[in-house]
Amino acid sequence: MAKPPIAFLLTARQGEAARRLLAYVGSLPLEGADAQLLAVVVAIRSARGGTGNLTGQDLRSLRLADAEGAVAAVGALGWQARGDLIGGNPDVPVAITVPDLVDDSDRRLPFAKMTRSRVSGWTNRTLTAKPARKTSTEARLAALYLAAHAPAGRPGTLPADLPAHCRAALPELLAKGFLLEVDGNGYLLGDAVRHLAGLHPLPAATPRTKAPTMTWDEWKAQVSPALRRHAEAVEHCPLCAMPVVRVAEAFTRTPVPAQFGGTVRAAFDAWRDSHPDEGPRAARFTAEFRAAHGHGPSVKQMCKGMGWGKQSRGLRLLITRHLITGRWLTNTEPVPWTLRPGRAGLSDAAASSTGTRPR
Repeated sequence: MAKPPIAFLLTARQGEAARRLLAYVGSLPLEGADAQLLAVVVAIRSARGGTGNLTGQDLRSLRLADAEGAVAAVGALGWQARGDLIGGNPDVPVAITVPDLVDDSDRRLPFAKMTRSRVSGWTNRTLTAKPARKTSTEARLAALYLAAHAPAGRPGTLPADLPAHCRAALPELLAKGFLLEVDGNGYLLGDAVRHLAGLHPLPAATPRTKAPTMTWDEWKAQVSPALRRHAEAVEHCPLCAMPVVRVAEAFTRTPVPAQFGGTVRAAFDAWRDSHPDEGPRAARFTAEFRAAHGHGPSVKQMCKGMGWGKQSRGLRLLITRHLITGRWLTNTEPVPWTLRPGRAGLSDAAASSTGTRPR
């Protein structure tokens, strides 16, 4: 007798959203699984409007080894809690504002209402699944990564951005049955949690269809006037003088969430230690670049113009995310060539443009 089909918690698109959530949290300057797991929960609750509610009981249910330290770590990012999660009434919701997620024009997690709700529910169900709920914080954070990146019913490959402390917890998930096997960089979800898989084909009733190929001119004709003006500013920029095919490919390709391995993160840590105060200078650079070119720089153009030396694409992206998190820069993701000063850099960049930089 054939087994009944699995009722997956996430659609293919919602699985992509779950992976984007984890990639966003992984890009934050947080150390330790406690702070990262708390950030996952707060970020998904705040994804729509920039503010989410968390109670002291919610915090306790996460069973963090150092809850107070985790709250302090996310607070150090500028995530503002309007209440006391540690010593307050555990049943009273505390609103937490995530500055990255407030501005609708530059949303880091552009989720529809249903997507946010489903990913939030999936997060809770994964953390409380029987094979995971009594494991360490590192193991439960690893469970989120592995479920989000797991193909349905087939072995998956360990995500490149899986934190090292999560990788060390894989034997724990194997012993509890969350994983059936781990072999090198391959793994297979246990039968009891296969419904949590975030990578699977669309149902047969709604097959994925390949979008028709458009020419560059056809693409520009069907986008908004503002986006078309921006694309043509890059296309015809005499200072950049880039091949049209490169510009067209950058605007029309499907965005792929970036993943950062241990080598890239180590390189970023070294860069951050040697460049501790680059936010103001980066904000001024993007303002001056935009004034000269009529559009913002690409990530590569910014890093090269700042004189940071030869870098991998992953390192450039991680540096840029660091500057955006610090609100020195902002962009209109995923539209390319949109880097510009963020809120922290606006006054500095404005002063620079008039030749009266603040002292």
